[in-house]
Amino acid sequence: MTGNDIQTDLNKLIEEWIDTPEQTKKAFLRLKKHLESQSEVKFDFNARPGISYSLRATHNKQKRQLYVMLDIIDDDPENRWLSICFYGEMITDPDEVGDLVPEGLLGEDGHCFDVDDWDENNLKYLEARLDEAHQNASEE
Repeated sequence: MTGNDIQTDLNKLIEEWIDTPEQTKKAFLRLKKHLESQSEVKFDFNARPGISYSLRATHNKQKRQLYVMLDIIDDDPENRWLSICFYGEMITDPDEVGDLVPEGLLGEDGHCFDVDDWDENNLKYLEARLDEAHQNASEE
C-alpha cells in the first residue's frame, strides 16, 4: 500500500468514525499525531472491517516490521476501543498498566495497552511508551 493509499484509507475511516462519549476516536487521533511527530517513521495501515484497523509505525533504521501497532478494535463499530502493542523488550511498563501477550505481536512477545476512554494520564503514559519504543527502534 502506498503512502497515499494509507492516508486515503485512514482518512476515510476517521471521517466516518462517530466518536462516543468515551472519546476513543479523540484518543486515537492524539496518539496518531504523537506518532506523526516522531522522526524517520513510516506507516502502514491494515483495514479489517468488523475486526480491526491497524496503524503500524516503523522506524527507518529498524529491521522489524514495526515498533508499535495502534489498533482500533472494530468488533462493535458503535463502541470502538484501542489496543496499543509493542514488542515486549522495546518498552518498560513501570506502572504495570499493560498486559504481556506471549507471541501476540506478529509471533513475538508483545506488551499491549487497552484504551476504552479518554484518560489524560493514561494517554501521557502511552506517549512516553511511544517515545521509548521509537528510541529503541532507532537503535535496532
